Amino acid sequence: MTKFLKLNRTGDKIPLVGFGTARITPEDTADIIYTAIKSGYRLIDAALSYGNEAQVGEGIKKAIDDGIVKREELFVISKLWNHFHSKDNVKSAFDVTLENFGLDYIDLYLIHFPFATEFVDPRSTKLTFFNDENKFALKRIPIHETWKAMENLVDLGLVRNIGLSNFNVQSILDLLTYARITPAILEIEFHPYLLQERLITWVKSQGIEVIAYASFGNTVFEEVPPTTAHLPNLLTHPTVTKIAQKHGRNNGQVLLTFATQQNIVVIPKSIQESRMKSNLDLFSYKLDADDIKELKALNANARFNDFFPNTYGFDLPIFE
Repeated sequence: MTKFLKLNRTGDKIPLVGFGTARITPEDTADIIYTAIKSGYRLIDAALSYGNEAQVGEGIKKAIDDGIVKREELFVISKLWNHFHSKDNVKSAFDVTLENFGLDYIDLYLIHFPFATEFVDPRSTKLTFFNDENKFALKRIPIHETWKAMENLVDLGLVRNIGLSNFNVQSILDLLTYARITPAILEIEFHPYLLQERLITWVKSQGIEVIAYASFGNTVFEEVPPTTAHLPNLLTHPTVTKIAQKHGRNNGQVLLTFATQQNIVVIPKSIQESRMKSNLDLFSYKLDADDIKELKALNANARFNDFFPNTYGFDLPIFE
């Protein structure tokens, strides 16, 4: 089984297993990233809105300085936040990201969400969906303007690949009518409770690879939409446990392998070195057809990263 996917246009190889940085406290981030790289991770998925990019950069720098890894062996991802979709703000926001990382370029830059909100300072210590008056304020900025500014980052040699996050088929269809550079990646929520099979099949048919976030489902989130509150914890689900015991693996490995066997990149996060290493160890065993069938049977079309007042403080059905 391959451990990498090859991206369109550049042919760059993205590891099937990477390390996520969301919800890591800034004070812990540098050491955790250093440990992750030391444990074998070569893909780091970050974002300006996570509030810890500078510390991610510190961890990367230490790993490079200590000779653990060379820059060209790393695949570094960040994302453009909603406040910065304007053509006048894309590069200035990206410059903050590049400064945070302390790098000359990054490997992949994604539009984080397919909607624009009112501008705030990109150096704000805590970026949210709200403006400086703590109000949710949408801005009328078309994605074609944002995408052209993303393409300009590629032209400048600052970004090798560009892509999308949390976009649906309709928004991607529109983008493909004008994109000079086809998106390399779509990053979406994916786990047995949310298969999105038609979306993934179509996206891959367009030459766009997929990164899965929230591979452990509702385990990842403190608050979930009320429509999903009845679902058992995915990480401890009896079906997942049974399959894990069958293969002599832990439940997390099963959920990650469920994605990687479908050539979907995963980006699990852990603060424990032992769990970091086990999350990487996905290629020495294989789920069989019955395992996949049982896991797919858990599908409930349950999206946990969705915009409800109890989760993010506003209602915006962008996935519908």
